[in-house]
Amino acid sequence: MFGRIGPVVVTVAALFCVFAASGCSEGRQPSATGTASPFQPVLDDKDFMNWVLDPVTDVIWGSAGTIFTLDGEEDLAPVDDEGWARVRNAAAVVAESGNLLMLPGRSKGPDWDEFARGIVTMGQRAMAAAEAQDDEALFEVGGQLYNVCVACHQIYMLPESD
Repeated sequence: MFGRIGPVVVTVAALFCVFAASGCSEGRQPSATGTASPFQPVLDDKDFMNWVLDPVTDVIWGSAGTIFTLDGEEDLAPVDDEGWARVRNAAAVVAESGNLLMLPGRSKGPDWDEFARGIVTMGQRAMAAAEAQDDEALFEVGGQLYNVCVACHQIYMLPESD
């Protein structure tokens, strides 16, 4: 029935269900103002990055630029509306993931939130580039997104585990 909906749409739907259901939870965490927050992050930061954010950033980064090999040149830009829709959907998850990073219980403070807002902005720009089917803009935004991620990781790098 769902055919080629893809993992990005399934991820967004799953996140919506998880966060909608968490509003009914008894274990609410206090917000910065001391009031109970309806949000209850389900994944730890490492799993959130690995299972949610990393796969969708890879869609963006894997859809922009050119690869040169001994066999020739490969343009990574999508070639049809379906491919651009995949990039747009991934960019939407990137943007909303930035918002999820600022939720009470997940945010680590003002610097963290600033990086998260950068992720929201880059996700929005990537969505616009995908909507315009502008591979050059997508490449530029992909680089900017990478810079936001690296800057955040320099401060908040998650330790590697087996």
